[in-house]
Amino acid sequence: MMLNPQTIGGSMPHGFAGSYARQPDMLVVTAPLAGEESVPFGAAMKRSGAAVVPFGAGDTAAQFAGVAARTFKAGASVLTQGAGEYLPGEAVALFQRGSIQVCCQMGDPVPGGTVYVRIKASESYPDAQVGGFEAQADEGNSVALTAAQWGGGKDADGVAELVLLTRQNV
Repeated sequence: MMLNPQTIGGSMPHGFAGSYARQPDMLVVTAPLAGEESVPFGAAMKRSGAAVVPFGAGDTAAQFAGVAARTFKAGASVLTQGAGEYLPGEAVALFQRGSIQVCCQMGDPVPGGTVYVRIKASESYPDAQVGGFEAQADEGNSVALTAAQWGGGKDADGVAELVLLTRQNV
């Protein structure tokens, strides 16, 4: 009897945005989500008093507090596990140190490369969302995070490993 070896896919995807990438060097805290808008897993966050809000328009790298992680909340549907979110008032798992999967919306991340977050919409990049992570600078429209770097390239879904080296704005 002969074996019939099979391979499923040519490469393994990184997973879902907001999922941790490595253990045990990770630190996650919990804070309520302030404001009126929901936040998807893997979103950049900043502090607003004891709560957190999405990182966005006009923010600075010094305000970055972490990433909305999917540590204890599942996706909204079994068929869309990568599309989960936190609703206003819910407790957000705020990933502050370690390796986490995020969507890289622009550029090609490389290990040790600079991580940028978009703070302003740009006509040159109409699909780039404010608050999204990027691997290339867009002068005046993005800020470089000082204690973060890319852990590798992105997969076919645009998911890449983000490494937060130290806690910020705890």
